[in-house]
Amino acid sequence: MPIMSWKFTRRRLRIGLDGNSPLMEKEVCVARVDAYKTKSGNTRFVLREDEGNEYTTFREAIARQAVAAEGRRARIEFHEQQRNGFTNVYLDGVEPLEEDDGEHRDADEAAWEVAVEAAPWLVGTREPDQPIPAKELFQRLKPFQEEVAEDIRRDGEE
Repeated sequence: MPIMSWKFTRRRLRIGLDGNSPLMEKEVCVARVDAYKTKSGNTRFVLREDEGNEYTTFREAIARQAVAAEGRRARIEFHEQQRNGFTNVYLDGVEPLEEDDGEHRDADEAAWEVAVEAAPWLVGTREPDQPIPAKELFQRLKPFQEEVAEDIRRDGEE
């Protein structure tokens, strides 16, 4: 965990004292980062995590960090702010995390590996007489891969 600078600590204290929630941290899988032009001409960047939560920032430096973490796990810093009866969630920092030797592998990637290993049984023979067209092989493997990926996700939630 990096040592916090005085500026960062002061910002965290200020956010906590002005009636809004203090800075929070969370490890997420960054699904994507979108950019939108506002009516005033500014650019609003929205980080979407794999669980569907959204975090907003107007700072380009933070948006660049978020884009660098797309499709990967990252530690994000954010705070919530109440405005006109709505809760806005603002992104304050993004730190891409190193992969943990496959512990947090994508469920789809792991499922494809299982499907490829099971291909001889799904096709019906280890040594087919004729090559199987790629589309036909894909059509046989894809439903199996989807089922395995769903099982992996369910096990991860328990």
